[in-house]
Amino acid sequence: MKGTAGAGAPWVLGVDSGGSGLRVALGPVAGSGDGDVPVVTADCAEPVRTGPSGIDAGHLLAQLLPAVAELRTEARGAGHGEVPVVAAAVGAAGMATLGDRLRAELPAALENALGVRRLALAADAVTAYAGAVGQRPGAVVAAGTGMIALGTDLTSWRRADGWGHLLGDSGGGAWIGRAGLEAAMRAHDGRRGGSATLLARLRAVFGPASELPGLLYPRTDRPALLASFAPEVARCAAADPVAAGILREAARHIAEAAVAVCPPAPGTGVDSGPDTGAAAGPYEAGEGHGPYEVALNGGLFRMGAPLLVPLREELARQLPYATPVTATDGPLTGAFRIARALATDGLRLPLHPTLLHVPGAHTGPEPGG
Repeated sequence: MKGTAGAGAPWVLGVDSGGSGLRVALGPVAGSGDGDVPVVTADCAEPVRTGPSGIDAGHLLAQLLPAVAELRTEARGAGHGEVPVVAAAVGAAGMATLGDRLRAELPAALENALGVRRLALAADAVTAYAGAVGQRPGAVVAAGTGMIALGTDLTSWRRADGWGHLLGDSGGGAWIGRAGLEAAMRAHDGRRGGSATLLARLRAVFGPASELPGLLYPRTDRPALLASFAPEVARCAAADPVAAGILREAARHIAEAAVAVCPPAPGTGVDSGPDTGAAAGPYEAGEGHGPYEVALNGGLFRMGAPLLVPLREELARQLPYATPVTATDGPLTGAFRIARALATDGLRLPLHPTLLHVPGAHTGPEPGG
């Protein structure tokens, strides 16, 4: 517990809903002396359910409201007064494509339960961006089992990849794991391009190679199972050229996604990159908008040097005007920052119908609308 807000001072709520569970942060709008540090946080271990109609708003609220009540009690016990919550930001995995129920049900529910009148509903890539880059132009690559890149010049968003392990997520954990297992199976068959080293690791982790399809294909968590082999690829990279080549190719894919979303170098004019379906219009370089940061966020980058060395080389080659940084703050901090900015009319990140939605605010049509 840090800082002391005056009795009755306004507070804000940040929420991060991801695959590992729900996390909540509560802190004062101003006056705590802690910058972006929330005063109290809580973890709810159960992930929010997703059903045929999308993310289950009722299940989210069933976990969120008791957690907020406990946090407010904790804050009051530390001398923070009544803890009125004036703004909230909820970031959720799948918000962009599965968040219709949240956008329909959360505004009224949170106003009725907590008195929240200002609310932002964000994709987890947006809260990852806010946590890593803040409200500056730049880009973030969020990579774990999957991989998505998001960038903004503060007038529109640009998204690249994040299309899942069958259509994309190129360079992410499932992609690396699948490539490593394919190289192992090539060695098992005696085909060119195989790796005996990776075959040995496949056998050690999963058992006989011939039994891997029966283990893999019936699983509903195939991406996670594939991604579980990615650290094995990283461990083999120093001595195995096939494993090292897989990580170099992953680095190239990740850098290409960063290039697709990062604003252009100052002075280069209008961006002519491909429309990835999330930008409201073309980027225009602005004076004083560079150099940009490309923040690397997510568990994939804990692989360390086997991936980071080739990735930094690729970023230096493909994005020479941007600075790669390792994100130190994640989506929960990002949600808290968005809530604080919303409470003070200081939100600079661009609104978007599905990526960053503020009920009642005009966000313009979807791209192509």
